[in-house]
Amino acid sequence: MKGKVFFIVVIALLVSMVLGSTVLANEEKTYIVGIDGDYYPFSFIDKDGNPAGFDVESIQWIANEMGFKVQVVPMAWDGIIPSLLAKKIDLIYSGMTITEERKQQVDFSDVYWVVNQAVAAREGENLDIESFKAGKYTVGTQRSCTAAMWIEDNLVKTGILPKDNLKLYDNFPLAVNDLINGRVQVAMMDEPVVSKAIDGKPLIKIGVISTGEEYGIAIRKEDTALKDKLNEGLKKLMASPFWEELMVKYEMK
Repeated sequence: MKGKVFFIVVIALLVSMVLGSTVLANEEKTYIVGIDGDYYPFSFIDKDGNPAGFDVESIQWIANEMGFKVQVVPMAWDGIIPSLLAKKIDLIYSGMTITEERKQQVDFSDVYWVVNQAVAAREGENLDIESFKAGKYTVGTQRSCTAAMWIEDNLVKTGILPKDNLKLYDNFPLAVNDLINGRVQVAMMDEPVVSKAIDGKPLIKIGVISTGEEYGIAIRKEDTALKDKLNEGLKKLMASPFWEELMVKYEMK
């Protein structure tokens, strides 16, 4: 009798282990997504304190479609790749340009957007893009962004622009505030970001620099399965009606 009871207990334990393993296998994985919280229209914090934007809604749609969950976390842009490498976050989906320098540290998904750089100035100043390229203005932009890289590579390192005439900020809205207050003469950033940042302010766009920058989702190099999942999700998203809805909602077209 005791042997029979023992046998039944063992079977029950085995069934419980199998069912438990099945439940664990079916649990959705949660990935932590790092964003720039001041990068409208791609990623920002809305009036209710929630992450929002073109990229945020994109990764939420992809997560739902591909069967995983996401937790979107805003953080300082100049520390976002170190956070990814330190495994504090699992991916970066926030208007990040694919560059050779960044590719030495992280891998990228397929391209999902292409932008150029724009330069803004105060209304009535009569500033022009050619004088900007000639290094005649003080310029503000976000630290560690591709606008800063372009200015440093093409103007500062070539001796065209004095290094002290490049002002770097933690986010682009701070650069815009200093532009309005006259602390810098121009501000440079990705064109969609500039267009939204100057809307309703006494600022104008004085020109666009064609850089053809390609945006991708950044992941750690070893996370090949996640990269494949994101690429499949991006393909589905860009073929869906929701992609067009997002572009209309955030005035991307």
